[in-house]
Amino acid sequence: MAASIETPPRVFLLDGAFLVGARQRVYDGDPGLAAADQRLLLDAEAAGTVGPFTVVGKATVPPSGDVRDYVSQSPCWWPDPDTEDGLPWIRRDGEANPECDLHDHHAMAAMISAVNTLSAAFFFSDLEHFAEQAGLLLRTWFLDPATRMNPHLQFARGIPGRCDGHGNGIIDTAPIGFLLDSVGLLGESTAWTADDQQGLVDWMSQLLTWLLDSAHGRDEASQANIHGTWYDTQVLSLALFTGSAAVAQATASKATQRLDRQIDADGAQPRELARTRSLDYAVMNLTGLFDLADVSAHCGVDLWQHVGGEGQSLRRALDWLVAHALESVWLRPQIEPFDTRRWLPVLWRAAHRFGDPTYRERISRLPGMEETAADRSNLLYPDIGS
Repeated sequence: MAASIETPPRVFLLDGAFLVGARQRVYDGDPGLAAADQRLLLDAEAAGTVGPFTVVGKATVPPSGDVRDYVSQSPCWWPDPDTEDGLPWIRRDGEANPECDLHDHHAMAAMISAVNTLSAAFFFSDLEHFAEQAGLLLRTWFLDPATRMNPHLQFARGIPGRCDGHGNGIIDTAPIGFLLDSVGLLGESTAWTADDQQGLVDWMSQLLTWLLDSAHGRDEASQANIHGTWYDTQVLSLALFTGSAAVAQATASKATQRLDRQIDADGAQPRELARTRSLDYAVMNLTGLFDLADVSAHCGVDLWQHVGGEGQSLRRALDWLVAHALESVWLRPQIEPFDTRRWLPVLWRAAHRFGDPTYRERISRLPGMEETAADRSNLLYPDIGS
């Protein structure tokens, strides 16, 4: 049996104290967490067989000539059928071009997913081989001089014939906040050393500086939609992780303004609802605002309970979505099927943050979600009353 942990892991989106308690419940044989724990271990064994991933393995040479520069292609842009060479590419909102997977975005997403799984499995099992693989993936992508990604997104979401990169490419690293929490779950492992940790802090500090100072970063910060949400969430997560207290406080102090600009009095998110995959964008934006609320709390800003001058709030935004997407037929544009599982962390967190079990109860009525005992959310997010 593994040793107990008294000091919560250094996490910012997750609840460290809850995680310590959930870990103890797993070791005590709590039947309520057994299915989720077993699924996590199986997922981690699979994750241990993938990678390592690196930006230097792509076939595309970045405009800079440095293969360590991250490159991605704007997903909703396609060759123009009316020009001989297809240039400049044209936009087809919501229609993902499969060529996007030929660059770095797919590899980075796979790396983050694997690290998240392996780190959680290590935390709940103390099995060092999970931490060893997570450490290898992290060092390969961020630290090894031969394979590391340069800490910027200058060439993210380029558009052939139009630009080498765009500010909205910063959303490619939207999952980085959760990745940083996953690093926190490795804190007790001998496979993730103090030098590793300092190296990652240095890398993330450089990325944070680029986000704050670059033209792409300034452009993304000004966006009053999903891109602005995830920009703020990333900046605040990075600031907390790297100990940049002034940046964290300044970003958190503007969080209520971010919310008020994006949510109408009735809870609708007009900028996301205008998209061709409106439900995807509305749920992803709300997820980003939930993340922003969690990280802002570390700076004394309570976005969870904030109510704007016209009644804007996170709860009203969620209730609007539940009413229009779960309690009735979605009537807004949605050109691709919506992945029902994307509701899980939203409803789970809402039940805890708003103290209302009906949000979690609603999960069991989602199509295909009748049984969720094996879902990882059971281990990561407190149930109401926890």
